[in-house]
Amino acid sequence: MTQQQRGRRGMVILLVALALGIAAIDQVTKYLAEDRLTQGVHVPLVGDLLGWQLIYNPGAAFSFATGMTWIFTVITLVVVVVVLRVARRLRSAAWAVALGMLLGGALGNLYDRLLREPGFARGHVVDFINYNGWFVGNAADIAIVLAAVLIALLALLGIEVDGTRAVTHREDDDVAPADDDAEPVSEEPLVEETDFSPEVPRATDDDGVDVATWVSGAGSAPTFPATRGEVPAPAPLTPTWSAVRPAEDTRPAGGEATSGEGSDSTSRRRPRSRREIRLATSDDDA
Repeated sequence: MTQQQRGRRGMVILLVALALGIAAIDQVTKYLAEDRLTQGVHVPLVGDLLGWQLIYNPGAAFSFATGMTWIFTVITLVVVVVVLRVARRLRSAAWAVALGMLLGGALGNLYDRLLREPGFARGHVVDFINYNGWFVGNAADIAIVLAAVLIALLALLGIEVDGTRAVTHREDDDVAPADDDAEPVSEEPLVEETDFSPEVPRATDDDGVDVATWVSGAGSAPTFPATRGEVPAPAPLTPTWSAVRPAEDTRPAGGEATSGEGSDSTSRRRPRSRREIRLATSDDDA
């Protein structure tokens, strides 16, 4: 298992543990409220600001939209499925806490809607915390509200579920704009193809070509006239051999011509290596 997989597994474990813990706390507090409180009776806790009051809510959180129990049952199921799917990409501890609280609160109220009276998927949610007479909620509602606040904060900070930070438009504006007065870059080639020298031949023992001598004698490449629409082709160059003097052919005595017997009887051949070129040049200088 890679480190990335271990990190994602740890975030998922944190989410599930938090969700199960919140759902358990919600059901335990509801059980205690039903056992110790009388339905409809307000018990002050912090004056009139906060108190206990047991009611059975057929609507949404904080006694909202009563009489639409089955609709909120479906919505709660959708929320649970979405949270579980998002958990597959989870890499952020903050998002794990937020989604864990959301999932725990949803599961706590979903249990009431599915299994409490008056029937399946139409059950009434147990609420017992009275907030100054404005609304009555439970522990699951508190977890859902805290999750919503944390999710909004993470969205404002640009923190994604996978732990990365989203790029904002302001960061894009910080990039220096391109200079409109800058000269556009030309796509034309810097050098024409006809300005290149022809291919330099390789020096081998067979032809005895001296590359340095060839380069010194190679001129610019002329071009043949081409018909309209065709690229003119460079003419082949003949290297100059003025700097190379062939060595004299020496033959054994016995009627054959030897070196120095005259230009008519002298047979010359092209040097076969650089050593012969140097020897021939030294003989001519002497």
